[in-house]
Amino acid sequence: MTLDQLNHLDHAAFVATLGGIFEHSPWVAERVVAQRPFASVDALHGAMCAVVDDASEAEQLALIRAHPQLAGKAAIRNELTAASRSEQRGAGLDQCSPDEFTRITELNDAYQQRFGFPFILAVRGHGRDSIIANMAERLNNAPTHEHDEALRQIARIARFRLSDLIQD
Repeated sequence: MTLDQLNHLDHAAFVATLGGIFEHSPWVAERVVAQRPFASVDALHGAMCAVVDDASEAEQLALIRAHPQLAGKAAIRNELTAASRSEQRGAGLDQCSPDEFTRITELNDAYQQRFGFPFILAVRGHGRDSIIANMAERLNNAPTHEHDEALRQIARIARFRLSDLIQD
């Protein structure tokens, strides 16, 4: 889809098209629809990120919690969105060795316990080793830092998804 086509969609089609850019959070697309037309994908991404930045703490936490764990139960049950499945597969998380899977599961559980939400990383460009290293390292962060880092990673994921969907 081109940016021009997106800019000319009706309200419902615009929200439906962009509703999954921020995982299970169509409210982000809903809040930018009136700002059209967007001059670039970067402008669209910036507007969407501003919506997230301006969202309430509860909305931000719901957005963070809408993301699946990496190589977690949703992946095993084949319950990931198409975008999440593709992203995790691209990082090789669907081909973990038993030891890697055990380590990721332990880190996911420890992270969830410590912060109250899933570990989020824009995995494009990462492999299993770097993902595991990131998980272990970020367990040492303060909760407020990790909340902010989760939102930064979500913004990166959204930018990748927009680039995959829209041609400038």
